[in-house]
Amino acid sequence: MPSSKHRNTRDVLSARPLAVAADTPVITSAGGTEPNLIAALRDGGLPVGTDPREFRTEAEFALRVTEALSDGLRLSMEYPQPTSLYPDERSVKSAELVGYLNNKASISTFVAPRFQARREIVTTGELARATPAEKSWVLKAATNAAHGASLDVYLHRAGDLVTLPAFTGVLDDVVVEEYLDIHHNWGVQLYVAADGHARLLAVTDQRIDADGVYTGGRFGLVVPLPADLLTECLAIAQRAADVGYRGMCSLDCAQTRDGQLVMLDLNFRITSGSIPLLALHTIRPDALDRPSESTKLTTAAPIAALLAALRPSLERGGLLVTGGHDTRRTDNPIKQTTVHLLVFGDDPLDVTTRRAALEAMYNH
Repeated sequence: MPSSKHRNTRDVLSARPLAVAADTPVITSAGGTEPNLIAALRDGGLPVGTDPREFRTEAEFALRVTEALSDGLRLSMEYPQPTSLYPDERSVKSAELVGYLNNKASISTFVAPRFQARREIVTTGELARATPAEKSWVLKAATNAAHGASLDVYLHRAGDLVTLPAFTGVLDDVVVEEYLDIHHNWGVQLYVAADGHARLLAVTDQRIDADGVYTGGRFGLVVPLPADLLTECLAIAQRAADVGYRGMCSLDCAQTRDGQLVMLDLNFRITSGSIPLLALHTIRPDALDRPSESTKLTTAAPIAALLAALRPSLERGGLLVTGGHDTRRTDNPIKQTTVHLLVFGDDPLDVTTRRAALEAMYNH
């Protein structure tokens, strides 16, 4: 889909790596470089990017890319960009590869049959047959123009009114997947370094809301991942590495209540789980095995006001700002602030209580 259709999502995602970028140049929305936000990241001890290349408009984004190429830099895209802007020979991984790996229809190419949920690829003209109201199912976008943020997944429960998501109106093909009764839901965080070898970063528990949308992760004291499922996750990442992928990836997998092990989604990009883990690895490795939970606050207030309200909690400890965005610093007419946080401590109940209290107080 065109980036303008999910402009705020694209901008917020572009700013996430800043928290751990150090001296790596990052082409980022100016909404993520708000001075109070940068100060909060630095106060937390994070290796904040020292070379942010800001854009406020679509035109400025293209200009920043052109400037980076003229500086002789290679680019690592998290979402597919036009080859007219990102020539393959100057990219760490091609736009075609990035799009293909994140296409919901590509999962069968990289996942062993044993770990695949039942799914079929159908044209939008066949949707009525494949998505009956009386049955439960999951609908996923089959497109290389992946844009993340759970915008391309729709969950339907039997008997509910079917309200098809917007992507069914612009795509030719979609994936219809069986609805699973999930007992454990994990996010397996991996990375492929320059040497082409896939490595495990960590395993997280995923918090999912009633609509099946990711709302945050639990880090430390995670329910153990079955050994054969972990082996398959490493194998999937290595298969992607063997065809040229380099960078972070998060593989969503689950165990159903009847014991089935299944891969739900392949996210070959920096995700909401990546940055908190990299932050902990960098500044609080002692906290990796302790209870912690990530969350996102969204409000219409300016980011400076939200951070000021959070200051007492930050000063008490056990809370880390890992990123954020304020649309007021872009040409986006919608006033919206997003702040990403990590709540940590020694008592899992206390961590959950503090995280829930923050969400209740500020998410509006």
